[in-house]
Amino acid sequence: MSEARCGGARSLVLVRHGQSTANVEGRFTGWADVPLTARGREEALLTGELLSRDGLLPDAVHTSVLARSISSADIVLAGLDRQWIPVRRTWRLNERQYGALAGRRKSEVLAEVGPRRFDRLRRSPHGRPGPLPVHELARLRADPRYAPLPPEVVPAVESFADMTARVAPYWADVLAPQLRASSVVLVVAHGNSLRALVAVLDVLSGREIAELNIPTAAPLRYDFDADALRPLVRGGVYLDAPTALAGAERVAAEGRTEPSPAVSDPPTT
Repeated sequence: MSEARCGGARSLVLVRHGQSTANVEGRFTGWADVPLTARGREEALLTGELLSRDGLLPDAVHTSVLARSISSADIVLAGLDRQWIPVRRTWRLNERQYGALAGRRKSEVLAEVGPRRFDRLRRSPHGRPGPLPVHELARLRADPRYAPLPPEVVPAVESFADMTARVAPYWADVLAPQLRASSVVLVVAHGNSLRALVAVLDVLSGREIAELNIPTAAPLRYDFDADALRPLVRGGVYLDAPTALAGAERVAAEGRTEPSPAVSDPPTT
């Protein structure tokens, strides 16, 4: 029996997808679909091993509608022999819409706009780059994943505050009620959508938001009292803290250092 099932506690496990090809290239990705690398698939397998080690067998899983999130969750569940549990996919857990920055290398943007503007665009609550070109936005809104939605909810660009406004209702309306009925809920999403969820859970200040970095494939566990659904530990607990800390430092340095290791490189364990 897992610790999460003892004494009526509930656990929410947050996992950023494994390394993607855009991570390797050091690019802003946004709502574009990019695949996992070989390393990213291995990271997802290791995520499943960490969950199994700690007895965190999910009762339900939530992903975005982007391939890197879906693939990572599928690998985790296969490793746990839990492919049969309910899965819910939602655009609300998509990565931040980076607008005109989508697809661009972070190092190039840094050189173009300077470090102060670069940090504001990446990490501040209200920094917002230029929007997607009109034709790209029209194509995105016509995508079968988003076509049923009101056009205005498919953004041309988002600040972090905009992201939080779309993630917060998913916590209140879907995840929180499910946690009351389940012992372990797994969310496999993206760096910024998970930052937004953490900002809601921990009521982060603007400074704390700017300093928060979520590494790939590093399970972050939040335990809750079954009644109040308030985090028992602010900030949660990483299942592999040393690896997660090193990964977060690499995320913080993106654009200022060389991109992630090559696709063929094995993950650090």
